[in-house]
Amino acid sequence: MDASQAREQLRRRFLLLPDAECPLDSEGDAGPETSTAVEKKQKALPRLNIHCGFWILASIALTYYVDFFKILKENFHTSSWFLFGGALLLVSLLIAFYCIVYLEWYRGIGEYDVKYPMLIPITTATFIAAGICFNIALWHVWSFFTPLLLFTQFMGVVMFISLLG
Repeated sequence: MDASQAREQLRRRFLLLPDAECPLDSEGDAGPETSTAVEKKQKALPRLNIHCGFWILASIALTYYVDFFKILKENFHTSSWFLFGGALLLVSLLIAFYCIVYLEWYRGIGEYDVKYPMLIPITTATFIAAGICFNIALWHVWSFFTPLLLFTQFMGVVMFISLLG
């Protein structure tokens, strides 16, 4: 079986269009002119899509219907888990800002996870611990719905931030 038959069989198997592959040069590599042509054809994805809109709207609706901020205000002083969770969240955000603002923008270290490999696991662990603390602090209010409500709020914030940049 020669190369053209193999390509044709692969196109039929995966239903690829004939113009979907880049022409190869004599060495079997795609040239730089073909990669730029392919990049020009690709359109950037829209920032606001159905998935993003769903999480933002769900977070807004949840905030309104369960009086999220009112409950946080009323229960803030009743539990020390809020303070501990807030401190852990602050630590994880400070590490994230250190990585993004100082290391990447100011110092120009693009791959800070290679140079400082423990920053990402520490940030992740402190953020997860903060989430657990917030779940414990609000458990008496919403019971089994607490993780679902906090996750919906988290996803709404993440999707809103993705719209910004």
